[in-house]
Amino acid sequence: MAQPRLVARVVRLLLAYDGTGFRGWAAQRDPSIRTVEGELSAAIERIVNERIELSVAGRTYAGVHARGQVTSFSAMTSLAPERIRDAVNAMLGPELVVRRASDAPAWFDARFSATAREYRYVIATGDVADPFTARYVWHRPGPLHVPSMRRACAALVGEHDFASFCRNPGRGRSTVRDLHRVAVRRDGDLVALTFRANAFLHQMVRSLVGTLVMVGTGRLGPDAVGAILAARDRSAAPQIAPPHGLTLERVIYGRRLRESTGG
Repeated sequence: MAQPRLVARVVRLLLAYDGTGFRGWAAQRDPSIRTVEGELSAAIERIVNERIELSVAGRTYAGVHARGQVTSFSAMTSLAPERIRDAVNAMLGPELVVRRASDAPAWFDARFSATAREYRYVIATGDVADPFTARYVWHRPGPLHVPSMRRACAALVGEHDFASFCRNPGRGRSTVRDLHRVAVRRDGDLVALTFRANAFLHQMVRSLVGTLVMVGTGRLGPDAVGAILAARDRSAAPQIAPPHGLTLERVIYGRRLRESTGG
């Protein structure tokens, strides 16, 4: 009896990882440089016994963490998604884990099907750093005036040219993004900033956080943020926050996709 012919399928993975030991998401030519994509691709290829190419919703950079990263790949494997999940976690966890694995429609792409991404940045303002959270928060002693930071956020929401708040994206690449929402919340000695946008530029969130912290300290007025944005000049933004306080919390997809994949 002829064996059934395997057809390519799309597998969607929901990831979480501690970015401390990785040089970002993107695989490098030098195999000695550890990246999330490099480690994950190698693990999946061993599991499914074929070459795969990962698409990713948010390309995180060195030292940045993720709790809700999404990646997808096409493969001929007949392995159940749960078996792929468990095998990856046995090889790479707990530093990098697959929280959920599922089959996705043939047209699904983790990057291009996403409608928004949400990042969270946490600042610890207490006098002494907490060794149990220090890898995931920016310990910056001293109070921050949260109401002033919130007022400054008003100028950032909406579709703008964020050239002042990113590294040079390269010639001809747009620096216009639609920032849907910014929230600033205090919980004891912790101040958390949440950003949701259709997409983000390189170092955009960290640059925004650095500027908002200066507002919180009183070294910059809330109204100055709009002027920095309008300058469209990277040198106008006063400082950039370190990477380890930043986490990709979730990726948002349309209703049709949520219904079809259970996401």
